Amino acid sequence: MNKLQKALTLNAVFSSLSGLILMIANQRIAHEFGTGNNSVFWIIGSLLLFFSATITYEIFKLRKSGVIAIIVQDFLWVLGSIILIITNPFHITNTGIYSISIVAIIVLGMGLNQYKALMHYTKEHKKGIE
Repeated sequence: MNKLQKALTLNAVFSSLSGLILMIANQRIAHEFGTGNNSVFWIIGSLLLFFSATITYEIFKLRKSGVIAIIVQDFLWVLGSIILIITNPFHITNTGIYSISIVAIIVLGMGLNQYKALMHYTKEHKKGIE
């Protein structure tokens, strides 16, 4: 397994675990975020499981466009988190804000790691990847 595949695997595992936790503990998480609406956590959890499946697909295919799409989605997650934290339109508790911040930092690190691994992989394989 090369560095790019390892970086993608880390993201797939983190996304899967996060998705499962959000789905299983949606009521508790909603309480910690200060909301009675737990369906949003169920939905985000489901989407994270789907995202993890797409990452898993790219671990085997290693298509440049697919890997870039994953990296872009990670960076959009971070951007969305920053906007959510700054504007706080849903009056999220401090615990929720801290949780969002920690996950955003982890996702940013994974995105940067994947980008670095992709650049190394394409440089190493002079003809590049699709």
